[in-house]
Amino acid sequence: MVTFKDRLRELRNEKGVSQQELGKILNATKMAVSHWESGHSEPSISQLIILSSFFDVTIDFLVGKED
Repeated sequence: MVTFKDRLRELRNEKGVSQQELGKILNATKMAVSHWESGHSEPSISQLIILSSFFDVTIDFLVGKED
């Protein structure tokens, strides 16, 4: 099963966006995005909503509940 951290890294790389650029979109730091991608922390619900809109995917897809 794909995890959130793997899915986030995959989507970010596909879109060609750096961790810093994604952080700016989410009003978060590059370090926060790095921590999400390493599995050390997770975004808030509001940040998940922004991520799903930005990547044009469902939250279920983003968190690995669906393919």
